Amino acid sequence: MRMLFLLILIMLAASVALTTMVSIDAGYVRISWGNYLLETSVWVALAAIILLITALSVVSRSWRGVKSSTGGVSNWFLSSSSQRARKKTTRGLLELAEGNWKRAQKHLSAAAPKAETPLINYLAAAQAAFEQGNEKDTEELLRKAYESTPGSDLAVGITQAQLQLGSHQLEQCLATLLRLRKQAPQHPFILKLLKNVYFKLEDWHQLSVLIPELRRQRIAETHELDVLERETWVNLLAHTADEIRRQSGSSQNIEQLNQHWDRLPGSMRRDETIIHAYAEHLSNLGQQAQAETLLRKVLRNHWSDLLIDLYGRVCGNSPEEQLLIAENWLKERPNNETLLLALGRLSLRNQLWGKAKEYFKASHRIKKTPQTYGELCRLTAHLEEHQLSSEYFVQGIMELVGLPELPQPEKR
Repeated sequence: MRMLFLLILIMLAASVALTTMVSIDAGYVRISWGNYLLETSVWVALAAIILLITALSVVSRSWRGVKSSTGGVSNWFLSSSSQRARKKTTRGLLELAEGNWKRAQKHLSAAAPKAETPLINYLAAAQAAFEQGNEKDTEELLRKAYESTPGSDLAVGITQAQLQLGSHQLEQCLATLLRLRKQAPQHPFILKLLKNVYFKLEDWHQLSVLIPELRRQRIAETHELDVLERETWVNLLAHTADEIRRQSGSSQNIEQLNQHWDRLPGSMRRDETIIHAYAEHLSNLGQQAQAETLLRKVLRNHWSDLLIDLYGRVCGNSPEEQLLIAENWLKERPNNETLLLALGRLSLRNQLWGKAKEYFKASHRIKKTPQTYGELCRLTAHLEEHQLSSEYFVQGIMELVGLPELPQPEKR
């Protein structure tokens, strides 16, 4: 308040001083230029100068305002274009999520040149084109995606591999992934896609080489990798055994199967499914003695009904010793129906018909299975116990196919 009052006093004082000066002497200003002559008082000239300066200031500010407004219009156009691109991108992504492939491709590809992230637009549009089965558009959009963003070759390549895998272009997908792996050897998603491709191609050898890397990178849960590794080695052993049979099963070729066994990880060498597969292939390829030795060593330390069943089927170098070894195991497992069945079969190898029959019957009492019915039926038929053999046969069929208990005609 005091400042305002003081300012008013100063302005009044200045006005009084100016009025006094004008009344005392107005002054004289004369300007001559060619044939023109201008005469006026000092105070009028001073007022004219002040007006001129004010006018120039206004013009200058107006010019700057015009320039600023021109830039604003330009920025507005750019902002409007970006907003339209964002809206089209959002709409395209929604169409893609809803499965409207044609509209999704149209919106995403149209918005790509003005989009903030054209790479995303082109990749999503490529997926939409792929879903329509349009290979030409898919390849073109992937090319534009690569050109739109420097350093995007990995992202584009992974998308391409996914699309190739989805269309079952397995060989092309594998080539793409192997190229990408050279750029990023430990990329988790590339490794995962490689796993899927090798599995679909049934390339068990390459998959067995890849699995340790999958474990190091923790690409999947441990249980899932355990199942995959077991299936891989079972199929690899089976594939190798088939190749050996096609090559007449020479001893040199058997070594290929043994090499796979030597390559097995420690956990797989203790897996009963793998051991059973390896021993069974050895047996089927005429290497029963080797299979018997392997099974005997494993069963001494790790009991398995699956393996003892196979042990009863193979013939070692000494059937007598093989039977004695199995009978020693019976002391610890007197009521194991699988072991009793194996002992019956080993007794048959030693031509101990009565002992074989007793072992089969003992197994049959504990658990009635098609295997025990079949062995008892076959053995009693050869012992000319035809009535008993017929009963075992009928009971075995009923057990096997699940026949219901129904009234039957009386026997004559």
